[in-house]
Amino acid sequence: MYTLLNGKELSKKIKREIASEVASIIDSGKRSPSLAVVLVGEDEASKIYVRNKIKATKATGIISHEYKLPESITEKELIETIRFLNNDDEVDGILVQLPLPKQISEEKIINLIAPEKDVDGFTPKNTGRFYIGLNSLKPCTPSGIMEFFKEYNIKIEGKSAVVLGRSNIVGKPIANMLLEKNATVTICHSKTQNLKKIVKNSDIVVSAIGKAEFIKEDWIKKGAVVIDVGINYNEAKQLVGDVDFKNVADKCSFITPVPKGVGPMTIAMLMKNCLTAYKMRTK
Repeated sequence: MYTLLNGKELSKKIKREIASEVASIIDSGKRSPSLAVVLVGEDEASKIYVRNKIKATKATGIISHEYKLPESITEKELIETIRFLNNDDEVDGILVQLPLPKQISEEKIINLIAPEKDVDGFTPKNTGRFYIGLNSLKPCTPSGIMEFFKEYNIKIEGKSAVVLGRSNIVGKPIANMLLEKNATVTICHSKTQNLKKIVKNSDIVVSAIGKAEFIKEDWIKKGAVVIDVGINYNEAKQLVGDVDFKNVADKCSFITPVPKGVGPMTIAMLMKNCLTAYKMRTK
């Protein structure tokens, strides 16, 4: 029988812990941590993500500043907004919701964010420090995944782990985090050969490839830990992950659901990063 890794409940626990710490900060006479969220344009998915993030700030006591900017904004105007936020001592974290309109270079904007306020953990300085093992703000989704291992006392050391996907947001950083915990890690991608064989030999499977129910029951080793980062819609228009949960779950020791798995943890870790940024800046 498998154990469900309940991201919805674990994220609530983490947010309660953050709220308690923020309350102590306020009780000591200091200001609350604050997060600036920049939303450009009218993308519906982005608006939902931002709304959920603002909701999380309210639950944790973090002050949120929302900047809604028009789709037609120029790159120069957005750069000026980011520089303003970088220089605002009342702002501890800056989050620019992606994607951005075509006229704006996402790379240029991300690189402009002050590393000490980079709560997404995407800037080159934070990325570099993270990969060589120095203190940094780390990407939220991989950090949330690692919280599952911690909360449920899942052993990583000495285990074989496979990561499906090599993005800078999930694949590469979670591979590095597992490596830091002494797993033997394989990263797979669209050019990988013998993919099924590699997955089936792995104790830990993290999938972030964006293919609905791609990983089937005969891909999974009995007793494996399966972390499903995928957010997809199947032919029946149902929200599903990369893993065929219904048929795979009974082979696992631990597995995340979709939804209510990794997703809520990403937002919880964003709040944690904002609190960390505040503490680093006010130390």
